Amino acid sequence: MLVKQLSIFLENRSGRLSEVTQVLGDAKVNIRALSLADTSDFGILRLIVDRPDEACNILKKIGFTIRETDVLAVEVADQPGGLSRVLDRFASSGVNVEYMYAFVEKSGDQAIMIFRVEDPERAATLLTESGVRLLSGDAVYAL
Repeated sequence: MLVKQLSIFLENRSGRLSEVTQVLGDAKVNIRALSLADTSDFGILRLIVDRPDEACNILKKIGFTIRETDVLAVEVADQPGGLSRVLDRFASSGVNVEYMYAFVEKSGDQAIMIFRVEDPERAATLLTESGVRLLSGDAVYAL
């Protein structure tokens, strides 16, 4: 139940983000979710795309530094306290959330959140045993 995330290291200069999106658009790779964190010198663009292997190859070929990471796509009740219930489950089991961000679509009446945790396999088992639904990579890429 893991999803491939691409982390792209970008120099913090005008046009670099545009270049990534243009290349992916030209290749008909659809961005499903993203997060951008930056410092004064560089940024890390985290992407969930519909064809991660193809996107990774294309971007590496033109010189971008990319890292693939396993993340969890978790359905969270789209209501007050929904996210808190998932985070409480992590906290009570000692699972550290390194970062998280929202997905672009909802799954029925559920929101979808992307979580990067220190042990994704353990966290996936923990959530599944708690009745929390995780989406597979194929399900996420097809949204």
